[in-house]
Amino acid sequence: MTVVDSHHHVWDLSVRDQDWITGEELAPIRRTFTLADLEPEARAAGVAATVLVQTVTVAEETPELLALADGSTLVAGVVGWTDLTAPDVADTLAALRALPGGGRLVGIRHQVQSEPDPEWLLRPDVLRGLRAVAAEGLVYDLIVRPHQLPAAARAAALLPGLTFVLDHAGKPPVALGTTQPWADGLRALAAHPNTVCKLSGLVTEADPRSWTVEHLRPYADTAIEAFGPDRLMYGSDWPVCRLAAPYADVLDAARELTGRLGEEGRQAVLAGTARRVYGLL
Repeated sequence: MTVVDSHHHVWDLSVRDQDWITGEELAPIRRTFTLADLEPEARAAGVAATVLVQTVTVAEETPELLALADGSTLVAGVVGWTDLTAPDVADTLAALRALPGGGRLVGIRHQVQSEPDPEWLLRPDVLRGLRAVAAEGLVYDLIVRPHQLPAAARAAALLPGLTFVLDHAGKPPVALGTTQPWADGLRALAAHPNTVCKLSGLVTEADPRSWTVEHLRPYADTAIEAFGPDRLMYGSDWPVCRLAAPYADVLDAARELTGRLGEEGRQAVLAGTARRVYGLL
């Protein structure tokens, strides 16, 4: 069965610090991770293509990721970053498309989860930037926390021409074993047909030392029921996932969590949705 990994990262600490990798819990991933590190793991797991996702709000990172994709037979798409609030955001997006590897730019993302304003997505300057993303034929990856899901749902309603892809299922409180208010926020977002959800990042929202597939199941089932397999896509969140599990184990968990969907539904989650939504070759 073909697999597309819709969400992973790389970074080189000799080029740029990753200032979010702090503290003892994140110490195992405070080192450089390259495509050369990922590729043998991905190929061994049967992954045919991946989507490389930004990690920092630095304009220089996106051209670097596009250049990596341009030289890779694994990376089929890049979700980059640009300042959505900049007056010239449309010109910047067009310029990124013209760079080497620019044809692999499939989406834009901003660390909304770090914004103190829970309604940051609804600011007029942000909405203007999101319209430019849509006009360029790109999707928008949402990295938000549960309390920001209502604003995400309102943004999706205001911009029906833009596809919103929710990273890490909206970061549910897996470690706490609770589902609310996350589940209601997720369902409200899923009510808009221009939204898609990534089945990713759950292992690190759980207790990384003792998680099991059954700990993840209530959250995966909620996402499956809300979005359906045609609006759900698998992502590893490598190398962050290494805090809780090896690459192959994360994929095995996704296969188990989607087992009740049948072959067609599971194939949509593991590959088809990502290929369609991101327009991957």
